[in-house]
Amino acid sequence: IEMGDPKIGVITSGIAYQHAKEAFGSRASFLKLGFTHPLPSRKIIDFSRKVERIYVIEENDPFIENHVKALGISVIGKERLSLCGELNSEMIASRLLGENVSGCEITEEKALPRPPVLCSGCPHRGVFYELGQLKDTVITGDIGCYTLGSAEPLNAMDTVLCMGAGISAAIGFERAFKKIGRTSRVIGVIGDSTFFHSGITGLADAVFNRSQITVCILDNRSTAMTGHQNNHGTGLRLSGKPATEIEIKDIVKALGVEHFFEINPNDLAGLKALLKETAVLEGPIVILAKWPCALLKELPPQDRSKFDLPQSKYTVQEDMCKKCKKCLTLGCPSISFIPGAGSRIDESTCKGCSLCYQVCPFHAIQKRGDRNV
Repeated sequence: IEMGDPKIGVITSGIAYQHAKEAFGSRASFLKLGFTHPLPSRKIIDFSRKVERIYVIEENDPFIENHVKALGISVIGKERLSLCGELNSEMIASRLLGENVSGCEITEEKALPRPPVLCSGCPHRGVFYELGQLKDTVITGDIGCYTLGSAEPLNAMDTVLCMGAGISAAIGFERAFKKIGRTSRVIGVIGDSTFFHSGITGLADAVFNRSQITVCILDNRSTAMTGHQNNHGTGLRLSGKPATEIEIKDIVKALGVEHFFEINPNDLAGLKALLKETAVLEGPIVILAKWPCALLKELPPQDRSKFDLPQSKYTVQEDMCKKCKKCLTLGCPSISFIPGAGSRIDESTCKGCSLCYQVCPFHAIQKRGDRNV
């Protein structure tokens, strides 16, 4: 009990107490209930005898109000305060005290949108960067981190439906295009975990139907989108203990795919050449882009040595930057642009994937330690 002016008594609890305290201040006495079930009937009666008028202020339904009325105490509550909507100090002051209290001013300025993007150093970025350069190509996507390849500035995905549809939708597009005489290339994109989950049957259908499609399997050595769970191809169980590693390459070849290629997705020139080379091949083609997720903290020893991790970071040679913004087309969150100054790389988040180094036409981006960096 907090005694103030005895003319008004307020029975309340929880956050409603803070709102009431702000509205009434020292102009009222307060009974703040710590427990509302069972209610302290004796304390409520004692409090009611010390004040002249009682308001019950609570959120939502009049639970406390009804109980107090059942004790034979006359109170004012929900007949003035709303059953729904937000309870705040302005409403209390207006409806119980007749005061017009203006709330905080709402600015019309809106914050810049921050849509989700692929992480710094994401191994999927290079694949989507090169896929986005292709002309007259339909790219069918799937469910995973790589779904973000559909967003600007990469803009390298035309469809996303469900797990496994990266391959099955590609089969359908290719078949439909053939019927109408359209020669557009069709490329399906699917992650390693999704391939094990829902992609194997789709690839079997592609072989069975001799579909003229290219399937890019993005193997980041993890089920990254949902929390970096291991999958059949990582060689580790959920407990971290060794497990039998099922090679995607073996599955693909066992299904009868004749054209299989494995590549480092951070090699943009190699990716570009491979996409061009495979455009003229017959039958389903599979490209396995294999590199660990940039957020993985633990890797099997064979992966750590194979992928030569960690990588060196990169930085911008400020005097060489021509402000062309080519590096921004990668959509890397570690790269920013300062008007009048040029591009900058946040070295605290850079993972050393080197994509920005590869796309800069003026060699303004260098590895830490090179030249006078």
